[in-house]
Amino acid sequence: MTAETLTTPVSWSSLSARFRPLFEEISAGAVQRETERTNLHREVRLLADAGFTALRVPVELGGGGVSAPQFFRLLIELAAAESNLAQALRSHITFVEERLYANDAGWLRRVAEGAVLGNAWTETGPVPVGGVSTTITRDGGDYLVNGTKYYTTGSLYADWIMTGARTSDGADVIALVRRDAPGVEVIDDWDGFGQRLTASGTTVFRNARVPAADVLADTEHPPYDTGVYQLIHVATLAGIARAAVRDVAAEVRGRTRTFSHGNGTRPSGDVQVQQVVGEVSALAFASEAAALRVAELLEDACQAHRELSQAEADDAALAVEFASAQAQIVVTEQVQRAASILFNALGASATGRGLQLDRHWRNARTISSHNPVIYKSRIVGDWEINGTVPAFVWRVGDAPAAGSNPTTGGNISPAQ
Repeated sequence: MTAETLTTPVSWSSLSARFRPLFEEISAGAVQRETERTNLHREVRLLADAGFTALRVPVELGGGGVSAPQFFRLLIELAAAESNLAQALRSHITFVEERLYANDAGWLRRVAEGAVLGNAWTETGPVPVGGVSTTITRDGGDYLVNGTKYYTTGSLYADWIMTGARTSDGADVIALVRRDAPGVEVIDDWDGFGQRLTASGTTVFRNARVPAADVLADTEHPPYDTGVYQLIHVATLAGIARAAVRDVAAEVRGRTRTFSHGNGTRPSGDVQVQQVVGEVSALAFASEAAALRVAELLEDACQAHRELSQAEADDAALAVEFASAQAQIVVTEQVQRAASILFNALGASATGRGLQLDRHWRNARTISSHNPVIYKSRIVGDWEINGTVPAFVWRVGDAPAAGSNPTTGGNISPAQ
């Protein structure tokens, strides 16, 4: 790969014409899938077969070669069709960005050939901050992985599972484990009230065998890695807001029941109802604009890594981190508001389970509970006041006992 061929000019009109029919097909089944809790195996494979999951892979390696802004514009449209899909592909999307950063042609070719990746990073239970209980041990020319993970978003639908593990000498690695390998059990036990189809439950590894070539050092992360993870959430939220606009407008257009003290013969002509829908639309617009601004900065950071000095690349990565935090702060509130006030334009019948309109708020609230926004507000404020650079890698786990120091190692937990 070269800097000149990493992205290839592709018109938005051709991209949208290529993928919108597929997104429309996916959207048509969203309410039924939510009602029946039908998993997304078919939809993930449709996206992979259509090349969506390889859009950021360079053309010379078999991918689409699109820019980050183009890709995230499409991801917002996918999230509007089915927000669970956008989140289920979160680790896959970030893995592709990591392999681009590492110039890893081998794995990028696998993605171009249709491979989809999920994650197995986070451990629950009595695991200290920075701790990793999942082990990886040598067995001949291969490795064996043992451990239990939770929040393994998308792994039920994946071909490969990115697994954080620790060697006997304390080194952290990433094991890329085949989902269908003996000893791998993916359990659909995610019970959140939102994003119910992301398959964010448990994955268990019992002597799961991994070739040595598929074990990577847990150091090959771009400095904008956490920003990418957060951008995917922001883009998914923007898609939820767009879906809220679509659904509330459609419901209002079809309503004939009105109120004697309203402002029109039909709800579609009621100026106050129009005002509500207009606000939902504006919130969606602002959320999408924020997401796409972060995507522009991500593109800048990718180019800086390839073409500019280390100092300039570091500055570009920092811009992604802060912009993703700023976007998270406002977009989480905006989209939850949009998904809530849409009901003000409708009647009690809009709360019927058959419509599943509440899924927009449930999904937005669930995504907004990841990567606590209160900490992002503090981080941005500390930077603005004191110029304090944030930690680019952070960890979760049980708090240390009083008077002790937390472990400094361990895997990032992007699913949180």
